[in-house]
Amino acid sequence: MPEAQPARSSDEPEMNIAAHLPRVAAAQPYAPAIFFPDGRDRGGRVRYTHFTYRQLDEASDHISLGLRAIGLEPGARVALMVRPSLELFSLVFGLFKAGLVPVMIDPGIGLTHLKACLGRARPEAFIGVWAAQAARLALGWARASVRTVVTVGPRPPWGGHTLSAIQRRGARERGAALVPTEGSDLAAILFTSGSTGPPKGAVYTHGNFTAQTEAIRQMYDIRPGEIDLPTFPLFALFDPALGMTTVIPDMDPTRPAKADPVKIAGAIDDFGVTNMFGSPALLNTLSRWGEREGRRLPSLRRVISAGAPVPTAVMRRMRAMLDADAQLVTPYGATECLPVSTIESREVLEETGARTAEGAGVCVGRPVSNAEVTIIAIDDRPIARWEDARPLPDGEIGEIVVKAPQATERYWDADDHTARAKIRDADGAVRHRMGDLGYLDADGRLWFCGRKSQRVDGAERRWTTGQVEGAINAHPDVFRSALVAVRGEPVVCVELERGARWSPRLARELAERAARVEASRGVTRFLPHPGFPVDIRHNAKIRREELARWAEQAR
Repeated sequence: MPEAQPARSSDEPEMNIAAHLPRVAAAQPYAPAIFFPDGRDRGGRVRYTHFTYRQLDEASDHISLGLRAIGLEPGARVALMVRPSLELFSLVFGLFKAGLVPVMIDPGIGLTHLKACLGRARPEAFIGVWAAQAARLALGWARASVRTVVTVGPRPPWGGHTLSAIQRRGARERGAALVPTEGSDLAAILFTSGSTGPPKGAVYTHGNFTAQTEAIRQMYDIRPGEIDLPTFPLFALFDPALGMTTVIPDMDPTRPAKADPVKIAGAIDDFGVTNMFGSPALLNTLSRWGEREGRRLPSLRRVISAGAPVPTAVMRRMRAMLDADAQLVTPYGATECLPVSTIESREVLEETGARTAEGAGVCVGRPVSNAEVTIIAIDDRPIARWEDARPLPDGEIGEIVVKAPQATERYWDADDHTARAKIRDADGAVRHRMGDLGYLDADGRLWFCGRKSQRVDGAERRWTTGQVEGAINAHPDVFRSALVAVRGEPVVCVELERGARWSPRLARELAERAARVEASRGVTRFLPHPGFPVDIRHNAKIRREELARWAEQAR
């Protein structure tokens, strides 16, 4: 049975996350909203096509009206499988305007997970490119629920509607394109990447999105008129609400570690980009190239990196490419709750990075103003009520729990996962268990110590990934390391820096370093690995479960 929608409160303010777009379009109709790469000219330079804010607003209006004209009603779930493009952005805003609920699933999670996610989401409509529609038919994706099909591209043999036909019909319709919605109304279902467990559909309301956007604006003082280069396309969806122009880079968004730094730097220079989002893997590639070529990026005022902790060596190289007053910031959060906290690179390089190397974990900064962060005693069981949790004092490691308006309250059709991840206050508010271990220091800063599920509990002590790996990564020959459990014992897999070689001497040095640091004491086994498996979204989260299976077989 479809899930019931929460009852609306008559005094709840109306808010539709797409309402930002017509407001910006009215204020700056001819300002560019999105530039998208569209091939190359005869000289080999990237060509771009674009939407102004007025054009993006009109295109999404037509989609909203067209989809409703073919029978889709507010609240209907719509699977969206469209590659980054102008069509993708107009579709997302068109869906929001219509009160429809986009179901976003990362195709890189694999066919089995993809089919399971669609089966759980039960979308009534499926909007996709030809390849996605063909796969839907061949593999039976959401066969029992999909009733409306919209193909992006030429008319297909399988019938249904084309996006261009929807837009033409919407252009003829009369009425308001923007459906009034309230803060508690369902806005989107965003599936996690599944890097540390099965993918789960985080249920976003319009209130979650609105709080998230405002927190990002205030946290980084983002101003209208800035130019953004989001190397993870979904982050571009914040830009119209923030009044920024989006420049989509010429790269494969599913492989940020393989992005061509020449193209990234070229886009920054060509458009005078002021803000860039990039995963730690992309910044590693870009900063190594910048160091080698002596290249700088003077237009950038702000670089935002998330998805995994940014190594201090990457921070140093990246800062060398920026002007002295530019910011390099790393927010902490998750698909279910973002942002939670943030820290600027100078604080890491001047203070907290040295403590990370001594096993203190990774400092992820001070909580954002609208987030209440609490550390509770580690418990692998569901905690239904907040009074059943045990808050810990500053300095003691436990689970990170967040109460904030941007924190989602549940997963879609996954009561078991919701029960393990959410705690309800006495007043009915929901707190999100981040699934991470950490602590608050005396200055109110949050320190990340690793995923709760990836801790190694020995007979007499506990090791956490963030603490152990911070100590091992401080060795100059180590690019990154990963703590895993093998038959209940701690083992550290090691990926070396370019040019470094594994040797008995290096293994001995790592063991000596581990013995000197309290957080890593007792770790004695180290295994060289040619290249860690990483998540599909940011190419930065290490798939430790896969490494553990590999280490089990290694001699």
